[in-house]
Amino acid sequence: MITTLVYRDTRFVASNPPVETLAALRAEANVMLWVDLAAPTDAEIKLVLENLFAFHPLAIEDCVTDSPLPKLEEYDDYLYLVMHAVDYSRADKFTTTELDLFLGKNFLVTFHRQPLKPVQAALDRYLKSPGTNVRGPDRFAHVILDLMVEAYKPALDELHRELDEIESGVLHQMSADELFPRVAGLRKELSALRQIVRPQREIAAVLTQGKNRFIRPLIVPYLRDLAEDLSRIEAQAGAWAEQLILTFRVYLNKSGHEANLGIRVLTGITAITLPVMIIGGWYGMNFDRMHETEAPYSYFIALALMLAGTVGMLFFLRSKKWL
Repeated sequence: MITTLVYRDTRFVASNPPVETLAALRAEANVMLWVDLAAPTDAEIKLVLENLFAFHPLAIEDCVTDSPLPKLEEYDDYLYLVMHAVDYSRADKFTTTELDLFLGKNFLVTFHRQPLKPVQAALDRYLKSPGTNVRGPDRFAHVILDLMVEAYKPALDELHRELDEIESGVLHQMSADELFPRVAGLRKELSALRQIVRPQREIAAVLTQGKNRFIRPLIVPYLRDLAEDLSRIEAQAGAWAEQLILTFRVYLNKSGHEANLGIRVLTGITAITLPVMIIGGWYGMNFDRMHETEAPYSYFIALALMLAGTVGMLFFLRSKKWL
């Protein structure tokens, strides 16, 4: 599907004019175009990319072929930019959709195989506010990229919520069978987020240098904010990854402490029964000549010794706070 916005002398004049008129409109010096190709057919790709704008064959090949990494290439009369919009859900995790932008002095062409919320939101913004003056296609590009960065916020909220649930589970006796997969999964997602953001941050940093003739100096500060936002997202993901590892270490220490408490209790019980075992083992020997077993009250004496020893051992352990 082809969506077109037409501006003349920075003012909106038309949307979606007949495709056969785009060549004449582009030839006008005071006309600016934004042409969006959303899930286009082969015929639409050929019509717009090859016939109308005559982009370089290598750029067209890169555009129609998905690229795993962002890209920035400058041609004689346009700038070719590849970025990736992100979507996140707990079911599907991170998914990215490639967005290709051809930015010239009086046109912007965007290309994407799947519907993109940032692009549609930008189109709706300008269609609902036709009185807004737009002095260059680089403004369109910035608005789209800014909306793409804002689309990271729901993903960050989901990741932060997942981290909070893990931390709460550690404090409320979450089982190891449940904790380990969630920790590993969240760490994997944080790593994926950083791998998505880092190269795009680098591309945004290049755009902020102000060396590209298709980006006006007026737009550079906005792009600088964009690069800073991407840097913050990357730093936030790194901080959460470290916090996740710290939470996992707390769980291990907590589990070890609980295990030590159990061992200490068992050791204390063993120590309490030590007098009984010693005295009982002594009197349980089957020797013929054990004079102490022939005493009149030997049974009661042994019983008293065992009780006294057990109580004494119990008070001793309590005084040392070992039990």
